[in-house]
Amino acid sequence: MAAVSVEGAGAITVSAHLLFDIARKLPDGSQVSLETTDNRMVVKAGRSRFQLPTLPRDDFPVIVEGDLPTSFEVPARTLAELIDRTRFAISTEETRYYLNGIFLHVSDEATPVLKAAATDGHRLARFTIARPEGAEGMPDVIVPRKCVGELRKLLEEVLDTAVLVDLSASKVRFTLGGENGVVLTSKLIDGTFPDYSRVIPTGNDKLLKLDPRSFFEGVDRVATIATEKTRAVKMALDNDRVTLSVTSPDNGTAAEEIAASYSAAGFEIGFNANYLKDILSQIDGDTVELHLADAGAPTLIRKDDKSPALYVLMPMRV
Repeated sequence: MAAVSVEGAGAITVSAHLLFDIARKLPDGSQVSLETTDNRMVVKAGRSRFQLPTLPRDDFPVIVEGDLPTSFEVPARTLAELIDRTRFAISTEETRYYLNGIFLHVSDEATPVLKAAATDGHRLARFTIARPEGAEGMPDVIVPRKCVGELRKLLEEVLDTAVLVDLSASKVRFTLGGENGVVLTSKLIDGTFPDYSRVIPTGNDKLLKLDPRSFFEGVDRVATIATEKTRAVKMALDNDRVTLSVTSPDNGTAAEEIAASYSAAGFEIGFNANYLKDILSQIDGDTVELHLADAGAPTLIRKDDKSPALYVLMPMRV
């Protein structure tokens, strides 16, 4: 059944946000009519009537895709997880524009892989999948934060399908839902992502294992009294236990002890409570591993050594 009847063909440009907001607020089942007159679009539904300003169709920008030589498919569910596990670490600092997205690159290791990474200089998130067929030799690309956000919303509708990814060094196109699906095309960030592998510690010999949920909740509770100036939560590590504490000049102090598996030398280290919670909320399962060196060194956080996701968090002075 045709859901749309067109009485006069044409094309016009109108504010998407306005049109979406109007459609969202209309009663279910309303019949909507759209008519265009001089520089105006009249939207009618029931007793509501809107007149919206319009622009000529030729004012609509065209993204010239050009040649997109690399082409491969990824399961939508995998792509959604890749985004979820990394995007919270994307930098929002506009001056370091090359960090304002997710970095995708292929790497020839024991088995070829595709890696996604995001960092804001304080924390790093990396997610690794087997290299999809067709992705070999692809250029290193940085997918902008806005495109990542739109893509993640669209993926929710098609989680049981595969997504076709076509890209060049300057553009990327995602085709979701097959033939009659949605096509999202974006420019890529024109910049060089830093060599993040240098900050992933390899020699951190102090291993702390604990339950990610009780750890998250403990950090969340003691951070209740933290202020902008004291975002740091201090962790005192002792044999098989961690004491979390926050000291705030305005709000007093808070402390909580958590059972853990730890047998290395005791020491204290501080982290930004929100950054720690962001990472812990990505760990599903009963155990999270923190590989530590000392109070000034980056800490490696992961579910275990088989997990596709890996996180690095810089400590804070406490």
